[in-house]
Amino acid sequence: MVRAHGARVRVEGLQPAQVLAVLLGVLFLAYGIVGLVKSGFGDFTGQGVTLWRFSANPLNNVVHVVTGVIGLLLALGSGRARTFGWLLFIGYGALFVWGLMLAGTITVNPVSGLGNPLNLADADNWLHLGIAVLGLLTAVLPARHGVLLPEDDEPADVDTAAPPHRPEHGGHGLAH
Repeated sequence: MVRAHGARVRVEGLQPAQVLAVLLGVLFLAYGIVGLVKSGFGDFTGQGVTLWRFSANPLNNVVHVVTGVIGLLLALGSGRARTFGWLLFIGYGALFVWGLMLAGTITVNPVSGLGNPLNLADADNWLHLGIAVLGLLTAVLPARHGVLLPEDDEPADVDTAAPPHRPEHGGHGLAH
């Protein structure tokens, strides 16, 4: 195995996590905007409307728009896109568990006093599970790496006509 001294590994190009973060951000943003157009801002935590079998009250739609904007902003960097994935995994995983409590699937509901401000239904619960899984996938997708060799750090337009600089011998700075 040949090893280059001083070689560095760096992330190279657009990463799969960034692509997934952009796609999810655009989907969240579009769904939130369509939901706000249909539901408006009246009765902010009420029953709302149904979009493609999923509930969409104004609060739910605002959460989707904010999630989409955060996803698009965090997609600008590979590490940031992974952070967005972790946020989706934790946030929508918690919403999935909360939805199971609201539906009575989990018999003990320690948050029953909060009610159901997002108007979650069974279809929403399974959607939130899917989003949490996509978030986890985004967070752990491997990055494409490239090896940057020390000679790659040199500027490409080096003047070859000038002689290379040689350090003076003797250490005292006097010319011989």
